[in-house]
Amino acid sequence: WSILYPIIIGVNIYIVVLLLRDKITWIIALPFWLNIFFNAIFTPIQFGLRNNALAFVDILFVLITIVWAMIVIWPYAKWVTLAFLPYLVWVAIATALQLMITIKN
Repeated sequence: WSILYPIIIGVNIYIVVLLLRDKITWIIALPFWLNIFFNAIFTPIQFGLRNNALAFVDILFVLITIVWAMIVIWPYAKWVTLAFLPYLVWVAIATALQLMITIKN
């Protein structure tokens, strides 16, 4: 995770910001920003509020925004989409784990 998020995700977001200058619109960049937001609020929800159901909904939004971001950026920067694959796998596993935590509690 410490490699995935700051390096891969950070670099990809930086590239998206650079693409905003002349190739893509803010609407294409929207899922990237929403992903950062939903990712940032997960820890306070899960560990601060201790609300497993809301944490599951949040991580589901993280997963959805990853897929959405990969789809919309593909025509502009295919390698950004490919670089998101490890992040997608990680969050898919985390989503399944969060679902199990929610169900069992």
